[in-house]
Amino acid sequence: MLQKFFKNKTISKKLKLILKTTIIDKTLAYALETSTLTKRDRKQLNIFERKVYRGILGPVYDNEKENWRILTNKEIYAMVIKPTITETIRLHRLRWFGHEQRMEKNRIPKRVLCMNLETTRPKR
Repeated sequence: MLQKFFKNKTISKKLKLILKTTIIDKTLAYALETSTLTKRDRKQLNIFERKVYRGILGPVYDNEKENWRILTNKEIYAMVIKPTITETIRLHRLRWFGHEQRMEKNRIPKRVLCMNLETTRPKR
């Protein structure tokens, strides 16, 4: 459903980028805030994000070769000037961790975190 919306030429790129940030980034960041991401997962998320950006930004005309081409990864990141989805997820996790650290000790998330930290520490 979003694919058709992002490829629609009557909607501005600016609006598409705002909606991408609002819908996709926020949903992924919230959903993956407490899960474990492997290196492969992070790579797949970055690939997905670049596909979305290519759908939004579309092809560019290359005057030297006189044909249309897709944007390179560097061109995408230069045009968008925003943190990647994996960086956004990392920042959300750090914010959640700080929130947990400020909680009272009797709160369930704080107790679960402390319990997990105690079981992963090496015994002396």
